[in-house]
Amino acid sequence: MKQLLACITVICAVQLHAQDYSETLNAIRNSEAETALRQMMNNQNANTGNYDVKYHRLELNVDPSIVEISGDITTYFEAKEDMTEITFDLADNMTVSQVLQRGTSLSYLQNTNDELVITLPITQSQGVLDSLTVSYTGNPISSGFGSFEQTTHGGDNDPIIWTLSEPYGAKGWWPCKQDLIDKIDSIDVYITTPELNPSNKTYVAVSNGLEQSQNVVGGQKTTHFKHRHPIPAYLIAIAVTNYDVYSHEVTNNGNPFDIVNYVYPENLAYAQSNTGVTVDIMNLFIDLFEDYPFADEKYGHAQFSWGGGMEHTTVSFMGSFTRGLIAHELAHQWFGNKITCGSWKDIWLNEGFATYLAGLVIEDMDGEASFKTWRQQTVSNITSQPDGAVYLTDQDTTSVSRIFSSRLSYNKGAMVLHQLRRKLGDTDFYQGLQDYLSAPELAFDYAKTQDFIDVMELSTGQNLDEFFNDWIYNQGYPSYSVNWNQDANQLQLTLSQTQSHSSVSFFEAGVPIRILGTLDETLDVVLDHTVNNEEFFETVNFTVQEVLFDPDYHLISKNNAVTLGTSDLDFNTGITIYPNPTSSSIHIEKPEHIAIETIKIYNSLGQLLLQQGWATEVDLKSLASGVLFVQIQTKDNIINRRIIKN
Repeated sequence: MKQLLACITVICAVQLHAQDYSETLNAIRNSEAETALRQMMNNQNANTGNYDVKYHRLELNVDPSIVEISGDITTYFEAKEDMTEITFDLADNMTVSQVLQRGTSLSYLQNTNDELVITLPITQSQGVLDSLTVSYTGNPISSGFGSFEQTTHGGDNDPIIWTLSEPYGAKGWWPCKQDLIDKIDSIDVYITTPELNPSNKTYVAVSNGLEQSQNVVGGQKTTHFKHRHPIPAYLIAIAVTNYDVYSHEVTNNGNPFDIVNYVYPENLAYAQSNTGVTVDIMNLFIDLFEDYPFADEKYGHAQFSWGGGMEHTTVSFMGSFTRGLIAHELAHQWFGNKITCGSWKDIWLNEGFATYLAGLVIEDMDGEASFKTWRQQTVSNITSQPDGAVYLTDQDTTSVSRIFSSRLSYNKGAMVLHQLRRKLGDTDFYQGLQDYLSAPELAFDYAKTQDFIDVMELSTGQNLDEFFNDWIYNQGYPSYSVNWNQDANQLQLTLSQTQSHSSVSFFEAGVPIRILGTLDETLDVVLDHTVNNEEFFETVNFTVQEVLFDPDYHLISKNNAVTLGTSDLDFNTGITIYPNPTSSSIHIEKPEHIAIETIKIYNSLGQLLLQQGWATEVDLKSLASGVLFVQIQTKDNIINRRIIKN
């Protein structure tokens, strides 16, 4: 759920969308935090844990000019243990008139704990599937931002009813199971409403999934929606008003589906001028990750009378149509709706991903300069305080502001993904995310942080424990000091690091460095920083004028310094590696007083290819051609050289 500020005018056009999204992120976070406050006051009901919901048929009757709902809710459920009664979550101000099971009335009671407790006629054995239908009516009580809201819009004060249940408001308007980790396999939603509103305008109903039919009988219109993918109760939603409806088609490699927009007539021109970009964003996410998870149904936007948005499965409810909000809500269809974070501790799996995907839209549509501005603003926010982990502790989950920290859950989570992308390379990074989304045990289900790590390690073949321990589970960020000196075509760089928080003793990271020459030459290198005060040697065939630390803001860091070294440094340590380039092997010469303990060879992705003890010759014939890094470790130093293998 997101809340955006009004559009912000930015003087520099290249920074427009990056700055706009950055400015609105705090408002997005604030709206989610406020909504979570009421969510967290409604704990999961232990009395609903003895069954698994398989299917719901919601037959609902509403009149948008009246704050009331009635209906019949049919539920198919499988017993997880032998059970003699079943409990649904339902606000105690809603009135149940009957419960039927195959035509037989069942006994039930409602209590002040917002429970509907139904006595089953016989014991339902573990593993047995059964069903029943609850008939009810009532005047739902709004929970602040929903969960059931009746209001008006436009100059004619046209009535509207909409719901917003994330994740524990559903019980305010229908009998359900609000357990966040019990997704319903499929639903049918029938919404019966007057055909016309008081101003003689046609009512249009919206819900999840694909519209099946509209039938008008005696001035009442029933609209049927079918959704055939797992969905938690909080993502089921309805809205009814005098919408104008238009669509954009996504070609989807020959299997087209529609983006259906339900908007207020008074905002039609505004919406039409802004929603077209959804197709481009959809295509970008499909290209980067996988097919849209609900392509057999639809995606859509339904305007509602609130300044934010909510990523209901297949149809996001929207208070505005800015590109940043469109991107954020659409991203949640993969990261949040298809795979849902398994606990509050893992909220970054929803919000960090949605934040980064909105950044990827800036990269794709506005170019690298704007994406750089987005990264700069994001890193500046992350490093505005010295502590804080992306992953939450048990104590953290008692604080709404901590759960929905824009600095940590959103921004740091997003930049950690960017750093992971830089570490792995685009090919392995995006393949890893594709494998995560398609993992059978996670797809259309729930995931925790360790699940994500396990998939990424299996996909890439890399051990990522150090990376995630530093950047997700522990706190803070590094600050760097770079000392450089040039001797002919050899540039020596000494890289030192301090940490803003004691939970991390050292951040292992690829450190981007840009080397500038006196004649405008440029060389970009990434230093694989593994120990403090590490020395690196680069071959530079020009006179160096300046060395820049991470000029494009790829790394979470702050207070970095670059200094030119003095001429009395023991620059080369007397170690020589030749030939370079080489086609088969390299020779190493060293002063007699230097004892070399290990020699390691890495590829450009930082993968260790070869390790051995001291020898004057190292055989490289079995290694692939390309840029290689030779790491020589002595008792006191680590020396890195770059070579080319032909």
